[in-house]
Amino acid sequence: MKKTCLQICKPDSGAVTFFTGILVWGVGMGCFNAVFHNFTVDFYHIGGIQRGVLEFMRETPGVLLVAVLAFLSRFSDWRVLRIGTLISVAAVLLMLIPAPWALAVGFITFWSLGEHTVMPVRQSLALMLAKDGKGGESLGFMTSMMNTGTVAGSLIVAVVFYAGTKLMDGVPLRALYDTVFVLVAVLLLASVVFSMRKAEPGARMTRRPKFYFHRKYSTFYALELFYGARKQVFFTFGPFVLITYYGMATKEVALLFAFSAFLTALWGGRLVGRLVDRWGYRNVMIWDTVVLAVVCVLYGFAKEIFPPRVALAVVCVNYVLDAILSNCSIATNLYARTLSDTQDELSATLSTGISINHVITVFYAILGGWIFEEFGPGALFTTAAVMSLLNSAFALTVPRPKEK
Repeated sequence: MKKTCLQICKPDSGAVTFFTGILVWGVGMGCFNAVFHNFTVDFYHIGGIQRGVLEFMRETPGVLLVAVLAFLSRFSDWRVLRIGTLISVAAVLLMLIPAPWALAVGFITFWSLGEHTVMPVRQSLALMLAKDGKGGESLGFMTSMMNTGTVAGSLIVAVVFYAGTKLMDGVPLRALYDTVFVLVAVLLLASVVFSMRKAEPGARMTRRPKFYFHRKYSTFYALELFYGARKQVFFTFGPFVLITYYGMATKEVALLFAFSAFLTALWGGRLVGRLVDRWGYRNVMIWDTVVLAVVCVLYGFAKEIFPPRVALAVVCVNYVLDAILSNCSIATNLYARTLSDTQDELSATLSTGISINHVITVFYAILGGWIFEEFGPGALFTTAAVMSLLNSAFALTVPRPKEK
């Protein structure tokens, strides 16, 4: 890590400790995400509608991110990074309390507030620490550290639950979850320590997120809308189907998450990047969502089409494929770049795209929960497939790069 930091970051900038903190933070997030879905099912026995309501609340801080960052504008990015992380620490410690469902939703929303607050300032700090012309490499290295941490965190959860359920008889399930929550709190606190420096530049984000709408970006907005809807189905109800319909235990879900993160970090992003360079962003935008439509249909109807064990293998493979295909969103961002006249305009447009993503995510969570409860996963993932095909239809209207 030190050698890479010296190559891409300014000397004596504190890059080594910053990226070490990102790695530790990634381990903590990996642990939390690996138990989150099973925790809500094991202790609250939630159905589709409750899962949709939970996701509605969990994504609300993303919609309000502009206001949150405006409120914290007087603080440096280093301090905002710590504040957001400490919010998540407080939230995960509150989850140690055996609370009723409504209060648990509040704790999870509080966790999400910290998680969303940290997202943009991490990128800002990675760019600030980078040498001139090395900003992209710095962001890429940060993503690599986060993904590596996610893999490690998921594997830790798998080991904890395997040891607790297979090697030590009689360990209460709640004790295993509490062990992971305490570990998450310790890891996030350690990441805060790594972010502290004696001489700390008073850096602030050069461009706070803002809304920017223009007619020329209409297709881009539509693509973000459909992407957000289909992403919400997989992120929220993908693990939910694995747990409630296929009976996957926490350790099994954690291993699947670790494998998916490992492939995405090691291979998925690079593969998509090469496809975009070779085929062009337009072709990738068209065909990745066509493939995704097939993935959604197989995920929703695998249990009706295949024998039980084969069906489980099919949904696991398709879950990993969805994680890899999510990298294709870079093609949409490249399309937005071709429409932008300035870097400021591009930054504002991409921020608006993120906001559109979150708005549709919030409302589709409720609708998706109702569809799941009333008609089952097949109908829900069929709607995701339709969204994917609509995405392809709008991508067909994008001019070919050579024509522009």
